[in-house]
Amino acid sequence: MNTFEQSVNAVRIAAQAADRMKGENIIAYNVGDKLGICDIMMIVSASNERQVLAIAEEIEKDLHVKDHGLKPRSREGVEEAQWILLDYGDFIVHIMHDEARDFYNLERLWRDCDQIDLQLDQAPHADDEQDGAE
Repeated sequence: MNTFEQSVNAVRIAAQAADRMKGENIIAYNVGDKLGICDIMMIVSASNERQVLAIAEEIEKDLHVKDHGLKPRSREGVEEAQWILLDYGDFIVHIMHDEARDFYNLERLWRDCDQIDLQLDQAPHADDEQDGAE
């Protein structure tokens, strides 16, 4: 299994953890061709600070347990819990309060990138989001 496939598998674990904690609008993009810093960006929304923190903790726990002790290289935003960034090197997870996600609109940065199938029942599709915006 190559590095990208390993990252996809890890991001799917993270997405399942976020989904289990009632994270919303979970989406991931293959940004490897556009960015030199990582291969995948995942974004998940939460309705309040406590939920943002709970999702981040669940993602960290699951990746550690289910992916050979994987730990983030860095964690940012834990104090405020408005936007927590978990940097795993080959992929980055953004857990964002709904208002922060709406304001920063990270999806616009990667809308030209391929979306990764997270294998979640309710994962949004880029086409669905664009249709709703019209």
